Amino acid sequence: MKNLRTLSVAFLIGSAAIYFTESSNDEININYRSEASLVPSIKGCVFNTVFGLESSKFYSSYKTPAKVESSIDDGLEWIAKAQHRSGGWGAGSHSRQDIRDPHAVNPDPATTAMVAMAIMRSGNTIESGKYSAELRRSLEYILKEVERSSKNNNRITDETGTQIQIKLGANIDAVLALQFLTNIVDELDHDQVLKQRVMNSLNICVDKVQNLQASDGKMKGGGWAGVLQSGLANNALEAAQTKGANVDLDILEKSRDYQNSNFDAESGDVKTMDGAGVVLYSVSSSVRASAKYAREVREDVARAKANGIIAEDEEVNEQTLSRIGYSKDKAMKANTSYQVYNSAKMVAQDRNVIRGFGNNGGEEFLSFLQTGESMIINKDNDWKNWYDNVSGRLLSIQNNNGSWNGHHCITSPVFCTAVSVLILTVNNDIEKLTMIGQN
Repeated sequence: MKNLRTLSVAFLIGSAAIYFTESSNDEININYRSEASLVPSIKGCVFNTVFGLESSKFYSSYKTPAKVESSIDDGLEWIAKAQHRSGGWGAGSHSRQDIRDPHAVNPDPATTAMVAMAIMRSGNTIESGKYSAELRRSLEYILKEVERSSKNNNRITDETGTQIQIKLGANIDAVLALQFLTNIVDELDHDQVLKQRVMNSLNICVDKVQNLQASDGKMKGGGWAGVLQSGLANNALEAAQTKGANVDLDILEKSRDYQNSNFDAESGDVKTMDGAGVVLYSVSSSVRASAKYAREVREDVARAKANGIIAEDEEVNEQTLSRIGYSKDKAMKANTSYQVYNSAKMVAQDRNVIRGFGNNGGEEFLSFLQTGESMIINKDNDWKNWYDNVSGRLLSIQNNNGSWNGHHCITSPVFCTAVSVLILTVNNDIEKLTMIGQN
């Protein structure tokens, strides 16, 4: 796992020892002790490096603690064995959530896309890495599903009633397939024919996802926690835009407006109607949708202060943004995103909110992931605190066989293991995620 050893997080220093503490509010905390002999010689910080404050010469000095790395390895080993001969993975039927055997369920594109992205984030490509063969087969499975899909509807699979569809949305397969194809397309320069095939499928998925948008900006066919389908669709379209896909900017803006409308930055009120009544689902989607715009505001304001256009202690508001050159409409929307992001990210990490439905289901795992990725997109140094908390939680609930599973709603061990690995290895995608946040 080369990438896990070279790209590492700020608080994982040297041969760090790891221990857990459990507080009275059931929050699991993860703490790291560095060997004293290593501290004086390592003064750099990988977070400062990736956020542009230091050089990257100390990358090789950081190592993921053995406990975390072992957890990731165990998860990947379990999930590789769960792959179907077709190249896909499945979450199983909503009506039979009790079935935990990954080979006793049918594969589906949504689950396959999540697993494939976890394998990629763990340092594998279709040409190299321990799980390169599994990744190649999963890509072929996704491409075949997209290519044979009908042009007359927004679905890319004949599978219906899956756990992922019922809980997130009927068309979540196209959304997550789009995210995966966007992630892998830059890794295919060695095979231009395959790369073009991926781009063609990517644009098919873009069209299907954009066709899902309702007049209020959310995605049609939302499931039990439909706000997450809308949030994931927003993520996928933003990422596809960076690859030159045919993304309609008006649709993307309307999607962000919908996500922002679910959180009132001034009062802290959260609309949970589309989030199954669970604050965590709605607020994590709001954080993710506002991250890119919030970063633009923060960087523009910082430049204006450095150039003496506005005072150093100037607060961010519509008037301030107008003075640095924003139009009235852009100032209003940009300020909303900025305020929503900074308020919602705090709510999303609140110990009471992070409990979600009360225990861990796939929706909780997804919400944790959205919050963390949002912080990286926004180059937010609070990312470290998020990783401390969530990685500790994940390590404490991993099954003995290396998998994770949900205790409600999305119970699928395949889906939950994929999302858990994506969270634990998120530092490997820092460059990709920060590119999404660029203007």
